[in-house]
Amino acid sequence: MEKLLARSAGAAGGGQPEAVEGKKDDEGGFGAFLRRFSRPSHFNAFFRLVTIAVTTDEGWKEFSLLEQIHFITFLNDCFNSLENDMIREQVQHLIGLPIWECLLPERLDFELRHTGLKKKWQRLLKQDSKKTPGDLEEVKRRRWVMKHLLERFFHVLDGIPGDSEELVNAESVKYCEQFLDFIKDLESLLPTRRFLNTLLDDAHFVVRCMMSGLAQRSFTEGKLFTQLLDMLKFYTHFEINDLTGEAYSDQSFRELHYDRITSLQRAAFKHFPDLHSFALADVASVDTREHLISNFSPLSQEMLYTVAAHLHLVPARQSVEGWTPDPLYTRDFLLEMLIWRNERRLSQLDALNIMPLYPTEEILWDENLVPSDYTKGGILALPKLNLQYLTMHDYLLRNLNLFRLESTYEIRSDIEECIMRMKPWMVEDGSVAFGGWARMAQALVEFSVVEVASPELSAKAPRRVLADFSVQLNVRPDVKQEWENLRKHDVLFLVCVQPKNRVMPKSHRHRDKKVAFVEQYGIKYIRGCEIEGLLDQEGHVIEEGQEKPTFTGNARTFRVSLDTNQYHADYEHMRDQASDSEDIYASFNVVMRRKPKENNFKAVLETIRDLMNTHCVVPEWLHDIFLGYGDPGQGSFEHDLMHERHLRQLDFKDTFLNIRHLRACFKDYSIQCTTDDPKQQDAPYRLTFPAIGSDDRKLVVEPYRIPNRGPYPYNQPKLNTVPFTPTQTKAIISGMQPGLTMVVGPPGTGKTDVAVQIIANLYHNFPEQRTLIVTHSNQALNQMFEKIMVLDIEEHHMLRLGHGEEELETEKDFSRYGRVNFLLQQRLELLNEVQRLQESINVAGDFSYTCETASHFFLYQVVARWEAYMSKIKPSKLVMDIKSHFPFTKYFENAPQPVFKGKAYDEDLDIAEGCFRHIKKIFRQLDELRPLELLHRGRDRVNYLLAKEARIIAMTCTHAALRRTQLVKLGFKYDNVLMEEAGQILEVETFIPLMLQNPLDGHERLKRVILIGDHNQLPPVIKNMAFQKYSNMEQSLFTRFVRLGTPYIELDAQGRARPSLARLYSWRYKNLGDLPHVRLKPEFQIANPGLWFEYQLINVDDYNGVGESEPEPHFFQNLAEAEYVVATYMYMRLQGYPAEQISILTTYNGQKHLIRDVLQERCAKNPVFGLPSKVTTVDRFQGQQNEYILLSLVRTKNVGHLRDVRRLVVAMSRARLGLYIFGRVALFQNCFELAPAFNMLTQRPLRLQLFPQETFGAAKPRPVHINQPTDGPPFEILDMSQMCHYVAELYHKRTGPQPKRHGR
Repeated sequence: MEKLLARSAGAAGGGQPEAVEGKKDDEGGFGAFLRRFSRPSHFNAFFRLVTIAVTTDEGWKEFSLLEQIHFITFLNDCFNSLENDMIREQVQHLIGLPIWECLLPERLDFELRHTGLKKKWQRLLKQDSKKTPGDLEEVKRRRWVMKHLLERFFHVLDGIPGDSEELVNAESVKYCEQFLDFIKDLESLLPTRRFLNTLLDDAHFVVRCMMSGLAQRSFTEGKLFTQLLDMLKFYTHFEINDLTGEAYSDQSFRELHYDRITSLQRAAFKHFPDLHSFALADVASVDTREHLISNFSPLSQEMLYTVAAHLHLVPARQSVEGWTPDPLYTRDFLLEMLIWRNERRLSQLDALNIMPLYPTEEILWDENLVPSDYTKGGILALPKLNLQYLTMHDYLLRNLNLFRLESTYEIRSDIEECIMRMKPWMVEDGSVAFGGWARMAQALVEFSVVEVASPELSAKAPRRVLADFSVQLNVRPDVKQEWENLRKHDVLFLVCVQPKNRVMPKSHRHRDKKVAFVEQYGIKYIRGCEIEGLLDQEGHVIEEGQEKPTFTGNARTFRVSLDTNQYHADYEHMRDQASDSEDIYASFNVVMRRKPKENNFKAVLETIRDLMNTHCVVPEWLHDIFLGYGDPGQGSFEHDLMHERHLRQLDFKDTFLNIRHLRACFKDYSIQCTTDDPKQQDAPYRLTFPAIGSDDRKLVVEPYRIPNRGPYPYNQPKLNTVPFTPTQTKAIISGMQPGLTMVVGPPGTGKTDVAVQIIANLYHNFPEQRTLIVTHSNQALNQMFEKIMVLDIEEHHMLRLGHGEEELETEKDFSRYGRVNFLLQQRLELLNEVQRLQESINVAGDFSYTCETASHFFLYQVVARWEAYMSKIKPSKLVMDIKSHFPFTKYFENAPQPVFKGKAYDEDLDIAEGCFRHIKKIFRQLDELRPLELLHRGRDRVNYLLAKEARIIAMTCTHAALRRTQLVKLGFKYDNVLMEEAGQILEVETFIPLMLQNPLDGHERLKRVILIGDHNQLPPVIKNMAFQKYSNMEQSLFTRFVRLGTPYIELDAQGRARPSLARLYSWRYKNLGDLPHVRLKPEFQIANPGLWFEYQLINVDDYNGVGESEPEPHFFQNLAEAEYVVATYMYMRLQGYPAEQISILTTYNGQKHLIRDVLQERCAKNPVFGLPSKVTTVDRFQGQQNEYILLSLVRTKNVGHLRDVRRLVVAMSRARLGLYIFGRVALFQNCFELAPAFNMLTQRPLRLQLFPQETFGAAKPRPVHINQPTDGPPFEILDMSQMCHYVAELYHKRTGPQPKRHGR
């Protein structure tokens, strides 16, 4: 690479690009590499040199095969970064229509005639004729790059022998794998496959790979190659029109196949007499691989060549003397070419529906699919989440496969842990014994299949497969209870263990890492199953809610349902094998369960598969954006396509505090208020905006009064108190308009307040619409729900689904059954009010018995009295008449008195109307509760509440994925979706909440999608590095939309941290400033007592010659930092800091556990210190904050995953008042990505500066900007040891006995 970099710099007329500071060329990814180019001309020259190096003889002579691999990787990175203008300009020349110049002349003519591109091709030839010879030569070189690349690949591939006994060049294999991955990625993107797919077919790329020597080594060196080839086969025949991008339905794709076969039959009948029987046969009887082989294999090589030439697959025969076909076209090759092109293939949907969802032993330990370690990178047989997708089916299928494999990685870890703990070994009689035990696994006493239901019509797999297994629960009572409490649909795994060792392992930690786990422990089979229930002593399933019988002894039997697709595949396999093959389902001897929170993968996979089997109607304004095509801004309300949906007038309720606040939020508009009287310009306001696209900047503001709601204090509306900034206001306006709204919320910018105000405004502006709130975590959902509760929204319209509702900081129950109970209680209270009203107006009868009788009472008694009352007071206009004739005086005797002021007619009339509104509301609410009287079962009431009554429904993305099927069946409907923490939600978990309802008359009901998140903070958590980096599974939909260029609103004022602390991360955002209160509030104006600086980076050297340590892989610890952090915490506690205001963060789980250990030893049992609010990792603390943060960076050899700037942003933005970072300064200050923050941190002393004269809560605190108080300079701590000694002495001085010193 360096050679070409130097040459490209010279060719571009500039100096050599600078290497990335403090980094190797391969560190930091493709983005870091691109930063080495100071100008686009540098990159253009480099890209040209790379394409020459990989396609010419000179390039292959100069650069080694390993360097060629790097070049192919570079090209693949370029094609996967088409959002970059500089890259797109270069790569588009390599994959456009002009590359068809490389096709066979006959094939080119055929394609141009059948695709309607002939005129465009002729224009292209005309343009070529006008170019200079030099320009034309460069243009043609670009057109032939892909063809020459294929030829170079074939040269390497053909050099690999198929004989398994011959040695293979490892670099040749790696090159072929890298190239196949490159082609696979090109085929999976519409812009790159559009014309390339035809070129690949013309070069017989797939067939040549299938018949290569490397493919014949599919169980050894060629395993990864064949897996990649299978993925490429899938995409080369993907069900899509390459030119238009239109997805084929199953029916249309089947018709294309039939058209291809029938055209072949017509040609065979007309030109090839030897194929007449084939030509006259029914299509369905000849289009399988077996039938095609039987029909074409009798033909000679010459005849097969003639048929292929007729189909434009090979060059036509030449009449020139001495002409012979290319040696490539052997008889076997020609036969495979014809069959591959014409055989019937299982449709993508059919293949999906017969796929087992549980992982088996073949997948669990396949390192190409589920790698254990991806620190060194490399190619894997995994799908990738790109910017663009071919179709919705492609999008969902990639996500399904990745979600399944990522779950497989976690399942494998659980299985390995359980089996090692159980310590299996082989007894002399050949049986398996277990020398240990595992909480999550049990040895099977018996396992038997008890029911295999016959398949449904046209299906092959059984409709249902049930089995029973028995275990002896000779375990602790709490563990036994966990097994007995297994719920229906909980997933278990059945394992067949046949260990080879005849000696019991000494320890469950005894693991020979040189031997594969499967071999060492004898893992033979693994199958998943789902709990149906625990069986009682009569063998009946104990249903949920049914009282459990009293069992005698420890034997328990469970019934489970097996995966029918897997069961069918297993027995098909056993049938095809010898008659003495082992019965898989008679060999299981271990059953394993998993933690409920980690065991919902099957439900999510079934949800995705259900989505793929239904017609997913994505709103038309969102469809193209979702797939990554078209104008990325077409979903915005300001786009031309959304003009018809644009709402010019909106009621902003309590969004604006007053007219000054409104004017400050619309400085770019000319404000025209409908009244000039300042007294009448108070909030709330209705705003009328100018039409989209017009030059008019006039904003019409209409103040209005909220109608009087009644005389009671609780009748007063709950008003917003947040003074929204202009940018926040813009986000609120966008969220109220139909379409897609994207809000980027940097730390502390009030994105939750914006979300809540959008929800409240939608609630009041569109009473008939329902809004779905989705977040990643229960904590974020509860925070938002608690803020919604204090707004002017009726309680019975709010519903919180899923677990975590109990963590809401309120006595009210917003769960489904909690809401039903609340509404039933509210019904009784309202009926009591009806009775009180009835008595107050002296009406006889029992009208307060039901909602229906109350409705009659209102209509015939209450309304009649009100109308009579109004007819009396309106003509007279006398203030005294309002009170004297008021019919409900007695009812309102319990309201604050006097109800009527008696000063002005209009004032008292307004009060009277407010009283009647209060009464009307009682009966309106009773009408809404009336269905609950008719529905008697709790479940029916819950379903009614969810489907009809609730207007604001909140759930996590996981709950949406788990419950989609039930919600759709229930008829769940909603109009708006608002997602908080959208940057932390997996792609597919963002998509599923958009699909929780059936289309309305073929159209999607969804009107608004509001995504609020921050792509500059941490992405979704993916435990396996391969899925995270190689497959890009950590990319959220929010981040992908940002990368595509979808317009977003970035909030620009933070109100969390001191301005000086905010500067440590504000550089990552466009224009992040501070809200006034972080400068004006007293807490931000005073220094942190006892600490010289409000933030500081403290250098930590090795302790006893040791810096970071790694007792287990990726389990990093640093004892010196742990001791230093804990000592600092103890010092702060001695200075009077409350423990709940201090959190300790670290970047690694290993360090988290070490710090907790040190805290347990030093502080836990000492009331002077106690434990801090939290000790956790930076990743886990995202979305949270505290006053003071102590941060341990851990690493001393490599920067590690803090190199990810998103993690740095989270780490720097958790503290409000004080941030103290402990780490190896020399390591982190040289890291290019971290430079902006660490340049600021290193401007201050790198040793901890204390000011022990101050204590927390002192009468005269030191102002934060005064660094040299009169009572002396700071006390500098040299190192960790001194800090520990100092804290011990300070403790002894203030309290007496000293705590334990360090020295672990």
